Amino acid sequence: MAAMEANELRDLGQQFRVDSIRPAAVAKSGHPTSGMSAADLMAVLVANHLRYDFDDPKNAANDRLIFSKGHASTLYYAILRAVGAINDEELLTYRKFGSMLEGHPTPIIPWVDVATGSLGQGLPIGVGMALAAKYLDRLPSHVWVLCGDSEMAEGSMWEAFEHAAHYELENLTAIIDVNRLGQRGETMIGWNTGVYVERARAFGWNAIEVDGHGVEEIDRAYRQAEETKGRPTVIVARTIKGKGVKAVEDKDGWHGKPLDDPDAAIEELGGVRNVHVDVTKPEPGVPHSFPSAPLELPRYELGEEVATRKAYGEALAALGAARGDVVALDGEVSNSTFAEIFKKAHPDRFFEMYIAEQQLVAAAVGLHARGWNAFASTFAAFFSRAYDFVRMAAISRVNLRLAGSHAGVSIGEDGPSQMALEDIASLRAIHSSVVLHPCDANQTSKLVVAMADTDGIVFMRTLRPNMPVIYGPDEEFEVGGSRVIKSTEDDNVTIVGMGVTVHEALEAAATLEEQGISARVIDAYSVKPIDADTLQAASEATGRIITVEDHFPEGGLGDAVLAALAERDEHPHVLKLAVREMPRSGKPDELLNAYGIDAEHIAEAARQLVSSEVTTS
Repeated sequence: MAAMEANELRDLGQQFRVDSIRPAAVAKSGHPTSGMSAADLMAVLVANHLRYDFDDPKNAANDRLIFSKGHASTLYYAILRAVGAINDEELLTYRKFGSMLEGHPTPIIPWVDVATGSLGQGLPIGVGMALAAKYLDRLPSHVWVLCGDSEMAEGSMWEAFEHAAHYELENLTAIIDVNRLGQRGETMIGWNTGVYVERARAFGWNAIEVDGHGVEEIDRAYRQAEETKGRPTVIVARTIKGKGVKAVEDKDGWHGKPLDDPDAAIEELGGVRNVHVDVTKPEPGVPHSFPSAPLELPRYELGEEVATRKAYGEALAALGAARGDVVALDGEVSNSTFAEIFKKAHPDRFFEMYIAEQQLVAAAVGLHARGWNAFASTFAAFFSRAYDFVRMAAISRVNLRLAGSHAGVSIGEDGPSQMALEDIASLRAIHSSVVLHPCDANQTSKLVVAMADTDGIVFMRTLRPNMPVIYGPDEEFEVGGSRVIKSTEDDNVTIVGMGVTVHEALEAAATLEEQGISARVIDAYSVKPIDADTLQAASEATGRIITVEDHFPEGGLGDAVLAALAERDEHPHVLKLAVREMPRSGKPDELLNAYGIDAEHIAEAARQLVSSEVTTS
């Protein structure tokens, strides 16, 4: 397709402004002035530089366009109308219940790869997409990210800057719409665009400063970005918020508001237009694929002592050999999470994200959006730094695989800053999430394989200390299941554990048996979804349940068990054992005992529960 001339580009920019105003006027809400500032930037990009097949949005050869400033959604929807992806009637359904054109873009829209709207996420996710294109697909597709100047205050944006430079992502271009005004006034830097340029260059980027309303200048900058090799490019564009409408142009107080007189504004912009853009399709290309082979998981013998974190790394490496779509990322702790085993086996499918957990999760999201099966690992406690990215990943409908090691007080001497004691609660709260906590090496291996084909945000919690192997290598474990390890028809009490507390529960059950109390032991390795049927059967059989978790009492295993039993007519007596104080450093056994979740405390709780109910009855 022939490139548009300057006058045509200016006219298209005006159309984008009009079409940013119109849907917000109908919805009586939205951010039209934020779209108006970036209209010329997008007009030049879509008409002359984007390579995209709107009939085949999943085509690996396509460029990608991410609106990191997702509140400028009416501008994106204006683009969709111009290219013929939606019609005018659909444009005006903006923000209506049932419309795919929501307040901020989500992948309900076929041409949207990831949800944006929580600022500071589009560029980090773009890094993941660019990694996929350059190092995995090995195709010349380009990732374009429209950024707002307000979101440049987010640390995650600068994590993206440093990682994009480190990986020499010449196929990534950030476009900063420097319109000066944020939600409540001027941004930190205002129109001092040189500051952005200096910072970007310090990070190793090619930085180009432009007039964001000069279409010829913008066109040259994009061409330079496409021709630059060995480093990413940022276009720092000085723009005017509300450009083209005097009533709102560069005026504070119009963020997130429709215009007072949209008809007059549209007339001022030259009226409604119907310019159609035939976006150039990419050159045909087949993404690179990595070899696959039959799956051969490691096998661990009964009684052998292996840390589940090490079993995770060994299983992931085996899965990578079996499946060429599996990719691993880590946050500079791969020698502790044991993701380094995958790195050694498959170095061309491993990405080091260093101590930048937001970028770690964002890159995994971007890789998944490009069709790669990414496993991201770090200490479980540190995923809390990227919680908003996990939350947004659920909105993006990606299938994310997270592995968090060093959970609970069982890590020992490192102390509470390293102990994940809130992770299960936080991840259970995520929409579409799955939470797994295996207790031995063979179980971990099987669940790693299951993770790869499980929809949603899948989190596996692994342990630092070596744990005895209690399951054979040929046993199978499914998401949503549990395992009754010990039971009789005459059980007096049920003990439900996960991870390290399964082993403590077994030891407690052996002690109780010597004292004439029969305890059923359930390994609830799938915390969400939890195996409600097995718990209900145990409730009916014993009437007494003790949950034991190396986690704070709020939102963890105990609450999951209570929720599973809540709708029953008759409720068992449920006692929750959990870490109820802020822990200290110490040896693992000392800490399990100090915080009341070791075998001794489990046995004592069972004795009291059984004796009190026997006395009451």
